Amino acid sequence: MTPYRGTILVVDDTEMNIDFLLSFLSEDYDVSVATNGWDGIDLACSITPDIILLDIVLPDIDGFQVCSCLKDDERTSSIPIIFVTSLEKEVDEARGLELGAVDYIVRPFSPELVKARIRNHLELERHRHNLEELVEARTKDLKAAQLASLQCMAMLAEARDSGTGAHVQRTGRYVMTIADYLASKGIRGREISRNEVETLTQASPLHDVGKVGVPDRLLLKPGKLTEEEFEEIKRHASYGAEILKQAERELGPIPFLVMAQTIAQSHHERWDGHGYPTGLKGEDIPLPARIMAIADVYDALRSERPYKKAFSHEKAKKIIVSESASHFDPVLVEVFLAVEGEFESIAKKYM
Repeated sequence: MTPYRGTILVVDDTEMNIDFLLSFLSEDYDVSVATNGWDGIDLACSITPDIILLDIVLPDIDGFQVCSCLKDDERTSSIPIIFVTSLEKEVDEARGLELGAVDYIVRPFSPELVKARIRNHLELERHRHNLEELVEARTKDLKAAQLASLQCMAMLAEARDSGTGAHVQRTGRYVMTIADYLASKGIRGREISRNEVETLTQASPLHDVGKVGVPDRLLLKPGKLTEEEFEEIKRHASYGAEILKQAERELGPIPFLVMAQTIAQSHHERWDGHGYPTGLKGEDIPLPARIMAIADVYDALRSERPYKKAFSHEKAKKIIVSESASHFDPVLVEVFLAVEGEFESIAKKYM
């Protein structure tokens, strides 16, 4: 494999200067040339060179303006720029460095000096790039570990209730099914982006994390709950939101944590305003929580509990449709009906 030579862009309008630089740079690098400022900007954007040698005095715009344009464009902002000029005023050098240039070479100069400066700056750029990649990888690993920890907590909370963590797997897939449909169709004010689909899918398993604060005697009670016991059970929504707020304070504003708080807090609100914990109504209920409500209730209906047998898909569907515009967002119920086959398949696969 041929070693990578590196690419240098020379922006200079003087033929003698260009020929001189080409005479010793072409041995080690692929060199492109622009003879005015605007052509230099266009060429930098198209070839993305490893480094730019930029003259200050150009026929259209000066090198300072070229440097400013390149640093303002995200495509070229990180390319090292070395001013190569005959100007010797310190104020010119200071201005160039303030605009983001990494070095300043004044003519006349020796070829060895230019080559040494280029090598040094390319090496610094390689180290910077490697460091950024390392930090990005470490950050990704840390976020993955944080997400795994929170998801384990969610599964443990659910296992206390149903004896299995499969509920969080199923509801996560139900949520993703509805969200995918909304992202592709953009239905009547329920638009959701692809990034939000991913975040919502990550956040949904944490909807009942607040159950860790509810006593087993209530979660596992085989009979009907008293009014007082049900009020205590209902506190799990607020418990979950507070747990996730604390996690956000410690880990920072990770998008899925912010959305998870919303879902944990509001997934038991009802479209008619008779839900809990705050009695939100209609579109005042955040869309992620409205999506979670359908997924959560469908799975509860399809699952066996100490106090009931599992319902069939048809019976669960009938109940959800009957509670459109009372418990559930009626538009989302229409979406549920459009994807009900996927819901049934998920329920069978992960039962």
